[in-house]
Amino acid sequence: MRRSPADSIVRAIPTDSRWAFDSVMYTRRLVLSSLLGLLGTAALPGQGEAAAKKTPPLPGRKPAPKAVPRLPPRPPAIVILDPGHGGRDPGAIGVTGTEEKDVTLSICQGIRQMLADHPDIRVFLTRDRDSYIPLPSRVAFAHEKNADLFISIHADAAPNRAARGLSAYTRADKATDDFARHLADRENRVDAVYGFDAGATDKQTAAILIDLARRHGHNASLAAKRRIVTGVGHRVQLLDNPMRAANFAVLRSPALPSVLIETGFLSNPQDEKILRSPKSRAALARYLADQIAPVAVDLREA
Repeated sequence: MRRSPADSIVRAIPTDSRWAFDSVMYTRRLVLSSLLGLLGTAALPGQGEAAAKKTPPLPGRKPAPKAVPRLPPRPPAIVILDPGHGGRDPGAIGVTGTEEKDVTLSICQGIRQMLADHPDIRVFLTRDRDSYIPLPSRVAFAHEKNADLFISIHADAAPNRAARGLSAYTRADKATDDFARHLADRENRVDAVYGFDAGATDKQTAAILIDLARRHGHNASLAAKRRIVTGVGHRVQLLDNPMRAANFAVLRSPALPSVLIETGFLSNPQDEKILRSPKSRAALARYLADQIAPVAVDLREA
């Protein structure tokens, strides 16, 4: 039988080197067949695929991992904006006649507009017109929407006309100072705990659940207050000691992170001038929206 030149070459290689040669040739054939398969795919649809299927796998290559199923997207964070007062309750009235209920509604509508295109946030207002909404109904509305964050917007009259600037409040049974207590007393119309139904549990279990809910809501409210005030403080006038606490009725839901923001005081001529200006209210709404957005998203992901 006639031997080919290739057979002569193979026989000429020492036995202990033949394995290395076979490996090199195997690799060469693999590369060539892969290239031919690619060329065939480009030239003749279907033929390249068949060739690729016949290509032996590389030594030691692990099979491709299975695709991990994607988790469903998170629902958007729900933010409830509560424009203070409304309808028959005008709230504070400034020295030139500016009514708090109009200021708060305008700012809340501005915040909602600023967050309208945010993909991870949905904003609802407790009132969208000049209407009277009882305090318990405002909190109940937030729970109906399964809210992640409740922000009540105000522009009250301060105990003294010199007081001015933005401030934020979280709930406390005992106010941090007389100033905060005065504001809470002015706002409150009811005295109850909202948003937590413990009717189906025994008294001891209910007490534990309410205590846990209060701690979570309180800690989240403090963090939200701190972030909002710190964020807007570089752009707007702040009240002295702008982070306070008092027993506001709309902040009493134990499980719902809640903050009451006094955007300024209509009892102060300078604050009233700012708050009666549509341009100034729009700017304030933008500053608040910039801080509310990350707070809401963080609460949803917590």
